[in-house]
Amino acid sequence: MCGITGFYSKTSSTFNNAILKMNSAISHRGPDNSGSWQDKNSGIVFGHQRLSILDLSSAGNQPMLSNSERFIITYNGEIYNHLDIRNEIKKKNLNLKWKSSTDTETLLEALELWGVEETLKKTVGMFAFALWDKKNRCLTLARDRIGEKPLYYGWQGSGINKVFLFGSELKALKAHPEFSKDINHNAIALQLRHNYIPDPYSIYKNIFKLLPGHYLELTENDLKKNLLTSPKIYWSLTKTAFYGKINQLTLSENNIQNNLENLLKLSIKKQMISDVPLGAFLSGGIDSSIVVALMQSQSNNPIKTFTIGFNEYDYDEAKHAKKIAKHLHTEHTELYISSKEALDVIPKLPSIYDEPFSDSSQIPSFLLSQLTKKNVKVALSGDGGDELFCGYNRYISTENWSKKFSSLPIRLRKSLAFIIQSISPNRWNQLIKFLPGLNKNLNFGHKMHKGASALEAKSLLDVYYILISQLQNPNDILIKGKELGTFFTEFRPELHKFNDHEKMMVLDLLSYLPNDILVKVDRSSMASSLETRVPFLDHELIEYAWKIPHLYKFRQGKGKRILRQILNNYVPKNLTERPKKGFGIPLDIWLRGPLKDWAENLLNEKKLLQQGYFNPLLIRNKWNEHISNKKNWQYSLWNVLMFQAWIETNN
Repeated sequence: MCGITGFYSKTSSTFNNAILKMNSAISHRGPDNSGSWQDKNSGIVFGHQRLSILDLSSAGNQPMLSNSERFIITYNGEIYNHLDIRNEIKKKNLNLKWKSSTDTETLLEALELWGVEETLKKTVGMFAFALWDKKNRCLTLARDRIGEKPLYYGWQGSGINKVFLFGSELKALKAHPEFSKDINHNAIALQLRHNYIPDPYSIYKNIFKLLPGHYLELTENDLKKNLLTSPKIYWSLTKTAFYGKINQLTLSENNIQNNLENLLKLSIKKQMISDVPLGAFLSGGIDSSIVVALMQSQSNNPIKTFTIGFNEYDYDEAKHAKKIAKHLHTEHTELYISSKEALDVIPKLPSIYDEPFSDSSQIPSFLLSQLTKKNVKVALSGDGGDELFCGYNRYISTENWSKKFSSLPIRLRKSLAFIIQSISPNRWNQLIKFLPGLNKNLNFGHKMHKGASALEAKSLLDVYYILISQLQNPNDILIKGKELGTFFTEFRPELHKFNDHEKMMVLDLLSYLPNDILVKVDRSSMASSLETRVPFLDHELIEYAWKIPHLYKFRQGKGKRILRQILNNYVPKNLTERPKKGFGIPLDIWLRGPLKDWAENLLNEKKLLQQGYFNPLLIRNKWNEHISNKKNWQYSLWNVLMFQAWIETNN
């Protein structure tokens, strides 16, 4: 795991100074070594920050030249099957003299032997890289299939000073003297709706994120003319899901379960290869527990596991993780975080996340990464299980909506929605005390109001869109800018072959997973110089998962059926069977308490008016309703607050 950056420029006077600044901006991603390479004749400059995981010697430093010196690469990630690829290369080129045991060198020689697209299709791993081909005078940028590793790019500057920039994080691009900080107002609406800005957009004009499973090629002629070609796709999640759907497995459930368990074991085994200490995040949920269980089953020594907890009972999952760790005999470390420690992270968030990002679990994610880095340099996580095996609560909610309300006339549903929303969320929270089985349901009143909004939906996908939207009409609070098209709207893939759950799972894999979950994991861990690996996102496992009949994933109102059955072989059901919780914090309480003055300053009406991004009246109304406990606007307000904090720090 590392940080990459670089640029193309027609003028060479600032080459050295610019790349040093760009490297320095992302030194946290790779504090073990810093390197650069430049070719003044071509105008190409590469930078690299190394976090040493495989072959800790200087032979693994980057940017790295191929043996023939035709190719130069700056690369971030891990190729888990690089030894298999290396053996294949050896058979083709018996005279090749290897200089290191790194996957970087393997990748370089594979690119020379097979070319870009065939090499990308052979790789199993997470990565982003830039490659300069000296012979064909071509710059290639590439990103892994699911989007575990980030890659930004775009043209900045003007005239003779115009430059093409790329890098792992926006802060690297911003360090170049030609970078312009022009805000993409249209992207703000997306952040207000989703917590994140979906790819290919970014918060800055003319700067893009390379889509997962894509690569971009720019010839020397393209660069000289300041052109930007369209990225090419080498792996499609939608096509993978569709192929799996029409080629469903006909094996018994037991056989499918055994095959899936073996694939998970293989993925985990590959991802446990490391020349530095390795561990795992353990939340106590299904996904992280199964990763840890299968890690421990393949290790002679106790696996190091890590979790954090909060003293607020409703938000504490650490007690469950501790019991699972004890059962599996892991070497477990837990840390209970005070509200002050969590709140102290907030000023760091705009710098960590580079662009407005407002999934509030960013706070515990960063604290968990900090705790883990004190003990290991690599950690495996359980992310991806919900999207692949139908685990999110919203999948259940939409099914319940279909059963209870889809047959009701729309006028009746609208009337019911009006009645529900006429009762304040606070009043609903009081009423819940008299309803058995629901008295521990967090934010019940807020959920009732959001559910009421869904009553007016015309289809299940409309319900899903409402449930994933933190703000239903973000354009309303923007002074200028209009919401851009996404996979959920304009660019929705063809999904008619899938059932309703599967449609949502595809969309989550295309957008929520790479743009929220994986961004959160990458930035929070790399800010702590910690490498994270995600076994569920091995593309061969994903391809198999989509061949599994949906009945084995979701049955009787519960998701992840097949994962639960595998986990039951390692951990007793009573330790894992409980309602799903996110990695949450008591945000609503904090905004009315210790964060109140901080939020009041950022939401100051005069400040909002001067900045010119938001309608102050609408935001102040939400803020006043929240602090008076009339309504719970925690998530909508957090989106605005994270933008406000970001703009003060970054512009």
